[in-house]
Amino acid sequence: MRVRVEQTPLPGIGVRHDLVTSSGRTVGVVSHRNGRRDLVLYDVDDPDSSLASIPLTDDEAEALADVLGASLMLGQLAGLRQQAAGLLTEQIALPAGSPFVGRKLGDTRTRSRTGASIVAVLRDREVIASPGPAFKFEANDVVVAVGTRKGLDGVTAILAGDDDG
Repeated sequence: MRVRVEQTPLPGIGVRHDLVTSSGRTVGVVSHRNGRRDLVLYDVDDPDSSLASIPLTDDEAEALADVLGASLMLGQLAGLRQQAAGLLTEQIALPAGSPFVGRKLGDTRTRSRTGASIVAVLRDREVIASPGPAFKFEANDVVVAVGTRKGLDGVTAILAGDDDG
């Protein structure tokens, strides 16, 4: 199912983006010309009337986007796991003492060594989806990997420095 987001210019104010949910509710974001953002929930009976408007700081808007993005991606991975027998998704913390802290993802050679794929990295409140081989790890990153049980165990061992390769 395709989700439609409507964009409406608000002369002198900014722009409004509205999303109608499958339950018929309309949620919007008003982006003001001065940089302010408001999260808006509209009245079901009168789509031009808001029930609530919540102003968001830049940090709050970024955190909300991160939360929605991370939960969406992890939910999609969980759905994929249910469809493919034997395929698992796991979050693996990169230990501070890992030999890969400060090094590139490509240096791990996890896919060729284990058959598992690193599909995202969670860093602070940020989701780095589909990191490439040049991506550099930092201490306390959480790696999201997809593979078999054996493959995921191999990724864990590699990141911990327990597998010489």
